[in-house]
Amino acid sequence: MQYRVNPRNGDRLSVLGYGCMRFSRTAGVSVNQKKSEEEMSLALANGVNYFDTAYLYPGSEAALGKFLAKGHRKEVFLATKLPFRQCRKTEDFERIFSEQKSRLQTDYIDYYMVHMLGDLASWKRLLSLGIAEWAAAKKASGEIRQFGFSYHGGTDEFKRLIDAFDWDFCQIQINYLDAKTQAGIAGMQYAAEKGLPVFVMEPLRGGSLARLPKKAETVFTDSDPKRTAVDQALRWLWNFEEITVVLSGMNDVSQVEENCASADTAEAKSLSEAELAVYDEVCSV
Repeated sequence: MQYRVNPRNGDRLSVLGYGCMRFSRTAGVSVNQKKSEEEMSLALANGVNYFDTAYLYPGSEAALGKFLAKGHRKEVFLATKLPFRQCRKTEDFERIFSEQKSRLQTDYIDYYMVHMLGDLASWKRLLSLGIAEWAAAKKASGEIRQFGFSYHGGTDEFKRLIDAFDWDFCQIQINYLDAKTQAGIAGMQYAAEKGLPVFVMEPLRGGSLARLPKKAETVFTDSDPKRTAVDQALRWLWNFEEITVVLSGMNDVSQVEENCASADTAEAKSLSEAELAVYDEVCSV
């Protein structure tokens, strides 16, 4: 497993993070706890030390909490998210946060995010409710170690949000197909220039980059038949030194094994110009 250092606080984080949104489910409803724990245990054994969940992921926080309570809490960096649209008054911050700590069976969160913060107006509303003071108090008490936000939106608004507060980190959607959409490479680089660690979600674009059209798949296999489409997508992201952690929503042992194998060797600035050109060709077909 490769690791990268958070420039803000020195945390040594695995380049592959465990996204807990897509846990396996029993009959499509409740989390399959046994299967999910087997997969998380395998990831942990292979060096994954960053686990990401959210209040709004059904059953996810509770399932992760049960796993961490089995002696794993101090082995990982735990991330979860505040559903800001449910915050209508100042007291809602504490009410939701307390519920999250209970679900996760912990008294502190390493990386806490405002979930899907989409625009500056929403952030100003939260400021009017006192979120800055609340977060500062939680950091002072040690209940929150790092405070950031996750984002789905355009580059310009992302930059405005970055400049609107002294954030500790940010999380964005980016992959080789979304290089110029959402926050994009430009947003990623802007955040990094401000000294923020950048965490990445949807590296496979909801799984679509793992199931490429035949023409696109052929471009990859012709360039390097030993690498899968998933491996290629992850390597493209890890090639950026600005990216600290790439999250993957794994729900099968084979996915954990493949992604961890990719994370063992992928390094920043490791792709040649010829290799990078292959991604451009894939996007064009």
